[in-house]
Parts: sequence; C-alpha cells; structure tokens
Amino acid sequence: MNISLAIDMMGGDNGMAATVPGLDQALARYPNLRCLLVGDSAQIRTATKDLKHIDQAQIVHASESVDMHESPAAALRFKKDSSMRVAINLLAEGKADACVSAGNTGALMATARFVLKMLPGIDRPAIISALPRANGHVHVLDLGANIDSSPEILLQFGLMGDSMVRTLEQVAKPTIGLLNIGSEDIKGSDTIKKTAELLKGSNLNYVGYVEGDDIFNGSVDIVVSDGFSGNVALKTSEGLVQMLAGVMREEFRRSMLSRLSALIAAPVLRSFRDRIDHRRYNGAMLLGLNGTVVKSHGDVDGLAFFHAIDVARLAAEKDLVFHIRSDLAGSAASGGAPL
Repeated sequence: MNISLAIDMMGGDNGMAATVPGLDQALARYPNLRCLLVGDSAQIRTATKDLKHIDQAQIVHASESVDMHESPAAALRFKKDSSMRVAINLLAEGKADACVSAGNTGALMATARFVLKMLPGIDRPAIISALPRANGHVHVLDLGANIDSSPEILLQFGLMGDSMVRTLEQVAKPTIGLLNIGSEDIKGSDTIKKTAELLKGSNLNYVGYVEGDDIFNGSVDIVVSDGFSGNVALKTSEGLVQMLAGVMREEFRRSMLSRLSALIAAPVLRSFRDRIDHRRYNGAMLLGLNGTVVKSHGDVDGLAFFHAIDVARLAAEKDLVFHIRSDLAGSAASGGAPL
C-alpha cells in the first residue's frame, strides 16, 4: 500500500537544507512512500534534482511561506497560498494521508485546526511526542498546544494518547500517569486533583501521579500534562542533552591523555549519543485533528526531519485518526464512560 505525505518544504529555521536531506533518506528507506513537495517549485526542483528516488515525489507549487516569528492569526488570514496552508489543504482534500511541517508551531496549529476541524468529542488539539528514557521511551502530551487545560480536556488527552499508543505500538493497555509536583494524593492544584478523579473513573490504565523525574526514570507509557508544564519538561530535557554533550566534548579535548581516552571510549560514546539523541525523537503529532499533522522542530537537520517524516508515515500506515475517532465514538456510545 502506497502512503502519500504532503511535506512543507519551506518551513523551519533551515528550510530545504533540512527538508531535502530528510526527504532523501525517507524515499530511499520506503519504496511505497509518495511525497507531495509543497513550496516554491523552482527552488524545490533545483534542490532535489540529484535525488535518486525523486520519481517517488511530485512538486506542488506554493507562492508564499510562513515566517517562524509570524503571528498565527496573520498566517491564517493573509498566507492562504503558503507552503504550510497548501500542504494542509492537500490533506483535507484527501490527496495526502498525512502532513509534515517544520514551520511556525502556532501557525501550523491554527491553520490545521481551521482547515481540518476537530474530531468529535475533542475540544482542543494536543501535541504529543516520544521522549527517550533509560529503557525505551515515554509519550508525553500536551507539549505546548494549550497553556491551561481543564480536567475534562486533560482526560481527552489521556484518551487520545491511549488510543495512539495502542494503535502504533500495539501495547494492549498502556499505563498512564498524570504529571504533578508529588506522588501523594494531597499534592497538586484543584485542576490536577479533579483530573485524577476523572482518570480514575475511566477505563484507562491510570496508575496515579508522576513527578518530573519519572518522565525519564519511570515506567509509565504515557504522561498527561498541561501544555505549559509539558513544554518546560521537553525543552529542559533537550537543553540537558545538549549541555552534557558539550561538557563531554570539552573534557575529552582537555589534554592528550583525555583525547586518547576518547578514542578508547568511542564505541560507548556513540551508543550513548544514539540513545539520547533528540533528533531521533523528532516529530510531534497534533492529536485531536481530523487528519494526521506532524510538527518537526524548526531548528533541525536532515536526520531529524527524516524521523518526523517517519512518524507521519507510520501514523498514516496504521490509520491512526480512524482508530482515535472509533475509540472516541465507542466511549460516547457506552454512555460517556471513557473507553
């Protein structure tokens, strides 16, 4: 079965310096992948002319692009022929199975919500992504789409996250934790305490509160959070990885002996780098929309953008939106008792 992706080639801090190498890796890896390359046709044609598998792609011209610092409202109102908007339109029209963009997060969220609309039973979209941990990974949502969320909306995040992990990773009953400042029942805001009660009353596999360190050292499959806390956790983890990598490079370059030690330790260092490399976890999904939209980080390279494409490919292949919609409908049919 062929999978068709609409790719915003112009988005992100690095533009086609990242999107083209990422596209090249994806086309080479997946012969059944078909990509609609959205953006300035002349620039795309020049940048992709030497790709070996360019026959799997088609260029769709868009005369505008959204700046990384442009307001979401301005992008939605005045950039109707932007590469971002055209790519989302292709998804809405059924010409693509999913959409990938490294562009302005606020503009992508606003445009996708306006064009695609929300799934029945979902009030707000949530950003979800996998984060690395010592053994495997954990999915966290929301990572920044909503600063404040009511208990009912946080429950919706849990329902969507559960459906996603079951669909994409074949986990029969994913464990779900609620991010809090402590594991005791007495801790947390009223919103958190009310959310905990809703999660306990659902048929989700809710295991209780988790703290910040549990994101990376715990065992739950999904962590539910408001967008403010989730985004802080995400950016903190990325900054920590970059800091550790920088300190290790400095120490190994400090003397001739340390340089020699680096050569001896090279295999271990490569393994360590691969396990915590945030590029390999690039690609956050905007759950709750009536279509699969994947947001890549803006400041990425080709490897990271390839992984964002891969997230979209897998979601399209597994028909994730259909499964989430079906699960939500099943919840409503059972009288509102979540899953």
